[in-house]
Amino acid sequence: MPELPEVETVVRGLRPAMERHRIVSVRLARPDLRFPFPDNFSDILTGARITSLSRRAKYALADLDNGWVLIMHLGMSGSFRVQDTSAETQPGQFHHERSKDTLHDHVRFDMETGTQVIYNDPRRFGYMSVVERRALEQHKLFSGIGVEPLGNALSADYLAARFNGKQVPMKAALLDQRIIAGLGNIYVCEALWRARISPRRKAASLVRRDGRPTQRLHALVDAVRSVLGDAIEAGGSSLRDYVHADGSLGYFQHAFSVYDREGEPCPRQTCSGVIHRIVQSGRSTYYCPVCQR
Repeated sequence: MPELPEVETVVRGLRPAMERHRIVSVRLARPDLRFPFPDNFSDILTGARITSLSRRAKYALADLDNGWVLIMHLGMSGSFRVQDTSAETQPGQFHHERSKDTLHDHVRFDMETGTQVIYNDPRRFGYMSVVERRALEQHKLFSGIGVEPLGNALSADYLAARFNGKQVPMKAALLDQRIIAGLGNIYVCEALWRARISPRRKAASLVRRDGRPTQRLHALVDAVRSVLGDAIEAGGSSLRDYVHADGSLGYFQHAFSVYDREGEPCPRQTCSGVIHRIVQSGRSTYYCPVCQR
């Protein structure tokens, strides 16, 4: 499933085609994806101008000038294809090739510029919905969701307050969407490696007795920010090609330090460890047991 950097890259790729442009028509090839489309889905979108495209957690959000917000989630296999009369562009072409089979084209947005933005999803685990902007934060998808990992609200003090007394492993604590929104399996593994923290360590162990964050918790916050920033700059871990606003292709390849590198030497020059893989809460965790404590 695409993680936060991939969704951010897709949002940036869609902006030239959709932001500040009016949706002329919406064509649905079926009544549902993972969930049914709302009854008024096409009516709300048709004729509306997209004032801004943004991301919240792993959701792409399109703010409309009629007070509504289009919510888009890529699911396991969803991707967007941007087409016009002169060229076909991709706002994020995935490292594992995404489907171009028109049989799986489920949603088409016809823009006033003549551009078509097509959502393709072979497995149909993605979904779309609309909600009024004033009710967005109370919507079931966003109510109770944690802070953005790249926003100012994420700090060592914030995590200390939520990790205090928490006896779950660090991996589980960081994946808790009620604490941090959008942080996924790949980047949790990478951030913990950068911060030299074991995924098995209890979350509470990074909080002092008086409730203040330890230095290691400060390092973890820095690691989360840096690994996500590097991944976004590189185009995301699952993304191979990214199309710029001028249509030119840039090639990005993100080399992980530990993720999916079981049995390989730890890339930290001062470490003699070998990357291990364990399963935590049904998910693979990759880490170095020598330098991550």
